[in-house]
Amino acid sequence: MSNVNIKPLADRVLVEPLAAETTTASGLIIPDSAKEKPSKGTVVAVGNGTKDEKMTVKVGDTVLYGKYAGTELKLEGTDYLIMRESDIFAIV
Repeated sequence: MSNVNIKPLADRVLVEPLAAETTTASGLIIPDSAKEKPSKGTVVAVGNGTKDEKMTVKVGDTVLYGKYAGTELKLEGTDYLIMRESDIFAIV
């Protein structure tokens, strides 16, 4: 897990997406043009939440999120997504 010097505000979460699958279950290699955007990642940083709702996720959780959730961000050569906690579907 990476150590970033960024603190999301309110109910925002910084997620590091997991690498896309390179092979299928049967062993076929997936070319770059056919790889799907991953929808699973690791929480790197969490905001404080809002006055009405506390944050459910914590740093280190592996989460599932929507295909088009969040905003892509590149910090120190690593790709991240920053999104609202409500864009997260589940903790794995």
